[in-house]
Amino acid sequence: MGATGHDDTGRGRLGARLSGAAVALGCVLFLGGFVWGALVYRPYTVPTGSMSPTVNAGDKVLAQRVDGDTVRRGDVVVFTDPGWGNLPMVKRVVGVGGDKIACCGEDGRLTVNGIPIDEPYLRASGRASAEDFTAEVPEGRIFLLGDDRTVSLDSRVHLEDAVHGSVPRDSVEARIDAVAWPLGSMIGRPEAFAALPGGVSSAGPLRLQLTAMGVGMVLILGGAVYGPLAARAARPRRNAKPEAAAGVR
Repeated sequence: MGATGHDDTGRGRLGARLSGAAVALGCVLFLGGFVWGALVYRPYTVPTGSMSPTVNAGDKVLAQRVDGDTVRRGDVVVFTDPGWGNLPMVKRVVGVGGDKIACCGEDGRLTVNGIPIDEPYLRASGRASAEDFTAEVPEGRIFLLGDDRTVSLDSRVHLEDAVHGSVPRDSVEARIDAVAWPLGSMIGRPEAFAALPGGVSSAGPLRLQLTAMGVGMVLILGGAVYGPLAARAARPRRNAKPEAAAGVR
């Protein structure tokens, strides 16, 4: 009985240590992922429906804080420019410095440097823009369009400006990586832009951060449950009472 008690106590201590280690590691992963995300990402509320169906008016999005020099074609960005009202706006980058943007080609698609671009993210099928236009993007600037071209007030509205509707790269505040609410969906990089010089931007660390937080939560809950179960299993078992010996009356 003494040996059994010793073994049970050892198992109980091991279970408590494993439980504590799991909870501690879980806290590190969860809090680390959360703090990392808070440092890298910034929440925004989309003000208009010009980027529908990718993001809709009122959607809560997570945008990675980035330097404007890292922006690539296809990125959905948050930017502020005095010529556009000096308020945060959300549009898609379709051209960078040196590009010639034109619409529409014979098949109704937008072209970048003469290359037709497939845009599956557009709200409506058919022509990429109701009106024809061309624009040359100055160096250090970007050209932006909304995904709902029927309502978006974008670079096309400013084509008569000296900079052909473009905005400086340093006007970009962040790049949207995901819709947090209500869709909870990631925003990928369009494949059509990947073939152009410079390619597309790399995915942000949001998936890794969410994975760390998810694993951390599982470890915290698992460790919290395992500890009491291990302690209960390690309790010494009581010996059955011996049957009373038969006595002579």
